[in-house]
Amino acid sequence: MPASHQGETSSPDRIRAHARGLRADVPFWSVRWYEQGTERIDVRNDVVEPVRRSIDRGAMVTAVVEGGVGYAATSDCSLAGLQGALDRATQWARTMQGRGVEGVTPEALGLAGRRGMAPPRGSLEHRRADLIDLLRAECAAARIDDRVVERHLAIEMRKVTSLIVSSDGADIEQSFHHVLPSVQVIAAANGISQARTWDHAQQGGIETLAQAAFAGQARIVADEALQLVAAPNCPDGRMDLLLAPDQMMLQIHESIGHPLELDRILGDERNYAGTSFVTPDMFGHYRYGSPLLNVTFDPTVAGELATYAFDDEGAEARKVWLIRDGLLERPLGGRLSQQRSGLPGTANARACGWNRPPIDRMANINVEPGASSFDEMVRSVRRGVYMRTNTSWSIDDSRNKFQFGCEVGQLIEDGQLKGLVRNPNYRGISATFWRNLRMVGAPGTMACHGTLYCGKGEPNQVITVGHAAPPCLFGEVDVFGGAS
Repeated sequence: MPASHQGETSSPDRIRAHARGLRADVPFWSVRWYEQGTERIDVRNDVVEPVRRSIDRGAMVTAVVEGGVGYAATSDCSLAGLQGALDRATQWARTMQGRGVEGVTPEALGLAGRRGMAPPRGSLEHRRADLIDLLRAECAAARIDDRVVERHLAIEMRKVTSLIVSSDGADIEQSFHHVLPSVQVIAAANGISQARTWDHAQQGGIETLAQAAFAGQARIVADEALQLVAAPNCPDGRMDLLLAPDQMMLQIHESIGHPLELDRILGDERNYAGTSFVTPDMFGHYRYGSPLLNVTFDPTVAGELATYAFDDEGAEARKVWLIRDGLLERPLGGRLSQQRSGLPGTANARACGWNRPPIDRMANINVEPGASSFDEMVRSVRRGVYMRTNTSWSIDDSRNKFQFGCEVGQLIEDGQLKGLVRNPNYRGISATFWRNLRMVGAPGTMACHGTLYCGKGEPNQVITVGHAAPPCLFGEVDVFGGAS
């Protein structure tokens, strides 16, 4: 992505100084400055591709009047640039009075001198040559058979810094480091091709490569891709389904996270990302899942992909229960949506960058652990499939009926894991699927995963989301094999 900054170099200290010189005649305004630097190294089939580096920075200015909110973004972070953005935001706020969201008040969106600083986890200091050598060695290690036709490894590093300053004295600065390794291997034989992938999506510095055991992963991934090429197709039928944490990530994301976004429930997303089968009157009594289902919103988990101390409106992050003992308690709604609906919410107003306003987004949505070991779950299954690593997803506009596919399936027969099967898929309805949750893995089986590419909003915003979960066992699921 090209550098978007114009004019003088900006920094948190310079933005603070400029904010003191801004002139406004609105009850409340804020400036959210954002900078993201990215470096990505790819090796594909033993060839080092050109290293990609980018930096993107700018500011979003918000103005609030009674009954109106206005936004204006600028890549000119000089005092004159920020003043111009504040003037435009003020004009929009006044234009929206009586025409936009009802009940908006400056007091409710104010920050009342809130202050905080969240430093990044880990260091991004590295020698590029060392990372290239690591990727080349891993890529070569995956060349274990002529049937391996594609090997692609990458390491992406991100540094994100944000600052919120406001007319009522807020000063909130946060920094985040991400080191994101990934592996993809494709094997093909006899007209059949199978892809196997691995990634590590958490916060942290270069040290996370060792923590994730990146060295050695490529050969493991290549071996599983070859096994899948030779494996039979997944059987069809209604049976038990055991989902690994990396597939639970997608299940949580699509059939819990998105349906609980409050702006979606209120109808904001219907033209683009759809609505929700959840309605405002369900909170407090609707049975979302079996009594074993406990789901939390928790941006405070150390190292998870979407961990932060404050959201992009300045609301302080804390752990909140969304579903407890299977009952629906709370939606994912930031302060603006809470005002509109009268419902409690969470600190989840998030923006993908400086040129987008915050909207209701997931952050870390986690299934809390249960009491079952992995072996106990397997032993309880007479006939079923253990599925890992999402490869395809489809869900209707209300986030209810879904069909998901995985890279790897493994048969379970009479309480024992058997051979691999390829193209495993399953389908269900969110409103009943979670009620068939039979067993939930114990704390020792938990794993953190996440996605870098959750899309939503008009104009579109692509954002990082984290999901931690144990393996979970579901009963009476419609399982089927895909095309060869």
